[in-house]
Amino acid sequence: MVILELVEQVLSTAEGDTITLPLDSADERNLAAAWCARTGNTLVAADDSSVTVRRGRPADPVAALPADRRPGARLWLYTNFDCNLACDYCCARSSPQAARRALGVDRVREIAEAAPAAGVTEILLTGGEPFILPDLDQIVANCTAALPTTLLTNGMLFRGHRLQILQAMPRDRLTLQISLDSATPDLHDTHRGKGSWAKAVAGIRTALGEGFTVRVAATLTTDDLKEERELRSFLDSLGIPHQHQVVRPLAHQGAADDGLELTVETLIPEVTITADGVYWHPVGADNDEQLVTRDIFPLDAAIDLVREQYRAHQATADAAARTFPCA
Repeated sequence: MVILELVEQVLSTAEGDTITLPLDSADERNLAAAWCARTGNTLVAADDSSVTVRRGRPADPVAALPADRRPGARLWLYTNFDCNLACDYCCARSSPQAARRALGVDRVREIAEAAPAAGVTEILLTGGEPFILPDLDQIVANCTAALPTTLLTNGMLFRGHRLQILQAMPRDRLTLQISLDSATPDLHDTHRGKGSWAKAVAGIRTALGEGFTVRVAATLTTDDLKEERELRSFLDSLGIPHQHQVVRPLAHQGAADDGLELTVETLIPEVTITADGVYWHPVGADNDEQLVTRDIFPLDAAIDLVREQYRAHQATADAAARTFPCA
């Protein structure tokens, strides 16, 4: 009898929806489980008193994401971890005292060459401060030869030899993302160091003057909407288009004492590579809990591993969210 009821109710249910039926025995529960396995439907939960069935199989959570949000579409590379600043909320704990832990030109080249075939559509270079590296021009050249590339920087080192390195970089496949946290020096300098705001603004102006596409990213450490409005107004005055104004909340990672709790359970992964291995997301690149594998190569296998772990986490979350009785 339970099979007849299952057939009737599941056929009248939309794909992905669930139905719950009462059971009279463990035998009926086993029959329902066997029927689901044979017919391509999903046994959500069952005990000796009821069974819950979803019509069809659950969708692939990776395929359900927008194409540009799927793990591996954007590939983050930590070029290094040392920095000319010691921001008090840095998720990577970068500072002038931090070990370099550089990926190096050769590994970056190998990664960039493998990236298109692995499904990567954009490379993002971060640190640390990449402009500390003497071979940054080669690193950028290798990445832009393969894919559109975004280079994250605090914008403070555009002078002398480093200005020459900047000027030698391509304009058509490179975006510079410069950090600026407030419309005036006070808030920015509180977290990044005295005088850093003025140097960052000068760096933005230099990059724009050199003909680069410039994106400005701000980390907001308060919930003050007035601060955000003033920042956006200031960025407008600098000539930064609204679509290139990135405002993000503080993450409780690395050196930060507070902020949003971001974990593998709450983050859609953005595959991130450091000298130490492959991580779940750039905000967790100094967090062993977000280490996926020490093996960077083959790159497509590393990206597939992140995707599989995302599927597993989503399945676990889905199971935890069910309120149906289980055996």
